[in-house]
Amino acid sequence: MNNSRTSNLFVNSIRQLYDAGLHQLASAADEVRRQRHGDKAYYVVNAHINPTNICRIGCPLCAFACRSDDKNAYTLTVDEILCRAQNASDFGATQLHLVSSVHPDKPYSWYRDIMSSVHSAFPKIKLKAWTAVEIFAFAESTGKSIEYILRDLQSVGLVSMPGGGAEIFDAEVRKKIAPNKIPVDRWLEVHRTAHKLGIPTNATMLFGHLETRQHRIEHLLQLRELQDETNGFDCFVPLVFHPQNTQINAEPIAANEILKTVAVSRLILNNFEHIKAYWVTLGESLAQIALSYGADDFDGTVFEERIHHDAGSSVPKGLTEKRIRELITGAKRTPVKM
Repeated sequence: MNNSRTSNLFVNSIRQLYDAGLHQLASAADEVRRQRHGDKAYYVVNAHINPTNICRIGCPLCAFACRSDDKNAYTLTVDEILCRAQNASDFGATQLHLVSSVHPDKPYSWYRDIMSSVHSAFPKIKLKAWTAVEIFAFAESTGKSIEYILRDLQSVGLVSMPGGGAEIFDAEVRKKIAPNKIPVDRWLEVHRTAHKLGIPTNATMLFGHLETRQHRIEHLLQLRELQDETNGFDCFVPLVFHPQNTQINAEPIAANEILKTVAVSRLILNNFEHIKAYWVTLGESLAQIALSYGADDFDGTVFEERIHHDAGSSVPKGLTEKRIRELITGAKRTPVKM
């Protein structure tokens, strides 16, 4: 950790955040949110498209990925992807979220062609695409640099990047939940390079599995440090782990612990503009409550999320814009479409 940026006093004080009472944390985090955003809560009309679930990495934490011979394995054609993009355009989506897997047989050109085809057909829809894991795999398979890959993807419509693949940064926990996934320094390198090129990205943290509170704090501090360096993260997304259909034996995390983690995230990441209440992993009601624990972003309509649903998320696979506005209003916030 860079002590020139994060003093020992600050580090020692944040280690104690989880010991504070729930309402005390809520009050402190909500004040930070209020100072930045007033009573606003943001959302986007978007859709998720996952071109394939066939993956060579095989993380124990993942319920989405399949081997090519699994009965649930699929790979969409470009025409099928364009059809889904058309459906998204028809209901007014302004953003497409493209996340897939590291397919053992599909070259980088296949992923690039997907973006190029979608961008050509729907030039007004912003493309948020590919995790750091996929970007690194593209660079590795082609022998090109991360910067080359990102510039090339920008030329075919890449506007921003999601934050997937961060999981938890602790190396020992990472060996148990995602042993074959890129290490932390590679994840940070991809995002650092994206920020250098003017590509805003999200940051995530998957929690509620084998990690401790201390692991979460250390994860957040590393994100804070990179944000101090680049100011390229747009939003932090605390993702609740769903264990169903995974190889990780973990008890469901308590709602109070989830809300504390959202609040702690807002307080530690005071250099991040937005903290997301991602209703897909939180559930609608808890996401509403999270808007009083430091979160200001309700994500979006999401049609049609698969990754967390394959792991047992029981919420709808998408919400209408009307429903999102109702949920935000019900939380006593003013909905603002981004």
